[in-house]
Amino acid sequence: MSLSFVNKLLKRQRTSGSLAALPHRGGPSPLLDTAAHGQLAACVASQPDATLDELRVLLAACGGPAVGRTTVWQGLQALDLRRKKRVSTPPSGTPNG
Repeated sequence: MSLSFVNKLLKRQRTSGSLAALPHRGGPSPLLDTAAHGQLAACVASQPDATLDELRVLLAACGGPAVGRTTVWQGLQALDLRRKKRVSTPPSGTPNG
């Protein structure tokens, strides 16, 4: 154990009376809350072929938070929306094989 860690433990014992670990503080709050997820879903519904950058701009234009591409991607994953496009051509009439 380092001296600084021991000093922190002693200070914690003096202030709180316990050496128990402090509870987790939760980290930063998410940028896309429930309302923003709804706005993102509406943006995808209005323009299903939009890229992540276009969705980011649309979300900000709809009154949502200004976020980056990664946050939009994570929001789409949370909504269980896929970014892969369906093939627009009909299937071939010839059998495979």
